[in-house]
Amino acid sequence: MTTLDSTIVDTPTGPLSILAGPDGAVRAAGFTADPASLLPLTHPGLRGDLRHRADLGPVTVAVRSYLDGDLDAIDTVAVEQRSGGAFLPHAWRVLREVEAGRPVTYTGFAALAGRPAAVRAAAAACARNAAALFVPCHRVLRTDGTLGGYRWGLDVKTWLLRHESARGQ
Repeated sequence: MTTLDSTIVDTPTGPLSILAGPDGAVRAAGFTADPASLLPLTHPGLRGDLRHRADLGPVTVAVRSYLDGDLDAIDTVAVEQRSGGAFLPHAWRVLREVEAGRPVTYTGFAALAGRPAAVRAAAAACARNAAALFVPCHRVLRTDGTLGGYRWGLDVKTWLLRHESARGQ
């Protein structure tokens, strides 16, 4: 079985657990102090035994840089997610192109993903995203501009959007 490296980075909004594969690509991330709780969010083919690391090198540096205000730092971190179909991986790649400080609506996200009528599928891509922060589903809002949902809590989503808001002004 594959071994996944895990770490926990302290953030202003709580601990961020990260799981990375042998090649260093992020397979899961979430605002929790329990890295093992991220495993069920990943595709079965991407799971493995966890090995705690104090630091994940470039991944940890990117998160710290992001927290320090370099909002683009997380964009270069490799992410590996899978699903049974073609739309979700495509939608996750599209999410990575949504700029910090420029949130989009679910309708706008569906259009960016090339399926403007597939608003529910776009919302499902956010809900099934295992790599929070690196695949920034927090940047997707309801059509009326309200937050909508977020697996890690609306307080976390609010903090992330505020952190990124200076860019959008």
